[in-house]
Amino acid sequence: MERIGFIGVGEISKAMVEGLHAGPETPPQIALSPRGAATAAELAREYPDVHVCADNQEVVDRSDLVVVAVRLRDRDEALTGLRVSADKTVINVIPGVSSDELRELLDTEADIVAAIPLPSARERRSVTITYPAHPVADAFYDRLGGAQPVADETAYNVCSVLASTLTSHYAYLATLGDWAAGHGVPPEAADRYLRSLYQGVGRSLGDESRTLHQLAAEHETPGGNNERVRTTWFDKANTEALEATLDGLLNDFGKPQ
Repeated sequence: MERIGFIGVGEISKAMVEGLHAGPETPPQIALSPRGAATAAELAREYPDVHVCADNQEVVDRSDLVVVAVRLRDRDEALTGLRVSADKTVINVIPGVSSDELRELLDTEADIVAAIPLPSARERRSVTITYPAHPVADAFYDRLGGAQPVADETAYNVCSVLASTLTSHYAYLATLGDWAAGHGVPPEAADRYLRSLYQGVGRSLGDESRTLHQLAAEHETPGGNNERVRTTWFDKANTEALEATLDGLLNDFGKPQ
């Protein structure tokens, strides 16, 4: 795994490249596609082992492991006609595109592994879901926080849905900050306090000896304010609406895009 290529250089690819340079190991040789030119050029200036290629075929030719991270709507334009030999390993991080569809598009016999890397890969703290388990792909993600292979495509799609809730969490916090500002708290003060409050939640999540339900129970007093907000706002109807949204997205993952 000494030569790694990225087709599509957006935020997730950038995070993976930065994570590969954040540890004690010697970084691999990295080939970047010209897609996302500004980000690719920035990474090439920062790291001497990063090379921006003339086109996507050059990325494939210069790599043993190829990470495909283009946007869903760009996949045909970016990938059609590429020659990917069977001795390479391809990692598919395009949401909503199955590995079978990607194999057909690339017309290749190479091993294809689906993965869900997160922005925390840049700090080497991204637990990355992979399917199927694969020694090359899992070793790659072990360098970025750890690979977590799942047993089948259904489990992979469920985890894809979970990953799709991330920005909703940030929007929830932003809504709390806007509410506080609307009641006279300076926005900077509300922002600082919310960050401190929920960074504490993040630290609690590091204790894997307690379930999420246990953590919720331990952070509220029966009849107290936390319980009041949880049971009044996050009630049965709210829970069912969230579950229906997740089920709808999961159902869409099984449809052609």
